[in-house]
Amino acid sequence: MASMQKRVLIVDDEEDLTWTLSKKLSRDSDKFQVITVNSGREAIDVLNQVPIDLVISDVRMPEVSGLELLVEIKEKYPQTKVIIMTAYGSSDVQRSASERGSFRYIEKPFEINELRELILEGLKEKKGFKGSVSDFQLGDIIQLNCLGRLTSALQIKQEAETGTIYFQEGNIVHAETGSLSGENAFYYIMSWPGGEFSVRRNAQPPRETISKGWQSLLLEAMRRLDESSGLAVEEKEQEKQSRLNEIHLNLNPVFKTRGVDFILIHNSAGFPITFLPSNEESNLEAIELGNQLSVFLNDLKKLQKHLQTTPPGLLEIQFGNLFMITNKIPDKDAYITVLGDHTLNVGFVRFELRKIVKEIGEMV
Repeated sequence: MASMQKRVLIVDDEEDLTWTLSKKLSRDSDKFQVITVNSGREAIDVLNQVPIDLVISDVRMPEVSGLELLVEIKEKYPQTKVIIMTAYGSSDVQRSASERGSFRYIEKPFEINELRELILEGLKEKKGFKGSVSDFQLGDIIQLNCLGRLTSALQIKQEAETGTIYFQEGNIVHAETGSLSGENAFYYIMSWPGGEFSVRRNAQPPRETISKGWQSLLLEAMRRLDESSGLAVEEKEQEKQSRLNEIHLNLNPVFKTRGVDFILIHNSAGFPITFLPSNEESNLEAIELGNQLSVFLNDLKKLQKHLQTTPPGLLEIQFGNLFMITNKIPDKDAYITVLGDHTLNVGFVRFELRKIVKEIGEMV
């Protein structure tokens, strides 16, 4: 007897997207059946009526968000696997989370074959698929709040302790537990080995005690967890520093060029990988510039999709007396952005970047 056909549920409030995915995936009707809905509430109705093997959901949706849908699936259908769609770029945080057993992410806009491969992998009868929501971690839930640009309060209970992390438009702005608040409370909550959580949507924080970006907070929390687990953090840091020193050596000819003020290597989510110069003031500048670039690159991808063309390899923009040059690093989710004043020799910088971009890509 033939086995029952697998069912894939796609959830996104963009009707054009769900229609397109349904049409393009129809050629795989011999492998799986596609069901599409345009809200989290509709998705819950479908899940209550028929068995679903795999859910592909956007993060940010009205009424029922992707996070709330994920919680519902975890509680009622723990065997259903999940792929999260996000329009806000991949990051080192997502990569680290995936290595720790997270569900899968796919970044919009994506190629249909990329999604098809994820679906086929997810539908295989095997344990340990990263899309399973039965074992997602606290870091996963925090990421979904941030990627979904949600305003909410995440309450975590562990034995006799309770902690709360507050989000405003996807930014972590406050955390509290016992006598601790701010970053100290956040890192302490992240160190808890287990517990239960609940989400209060649109909850406002009693005060704002955290200004650091969520990527930096999560990476630091993961670093502390690794350190407490006895991993060779010092060796990893030395290896990372050695790699960064090599990158800086390659960037030095560009940095010493007349008119260059700042160089930042970052990913599409705006997360700084490294930058020149390296000091406390420029650290803040790198984070802020990265945040702005993430929005810019996301809008650029939408424009690229609309124009049905390939991603730009090099961007040159002049803002009055300020020049910005952004060069995509081939085969990497990484970019080099150079800022300079009106004396900048744009042609020379462009020439130097083309010489070193491949070599830097091997180190990133």
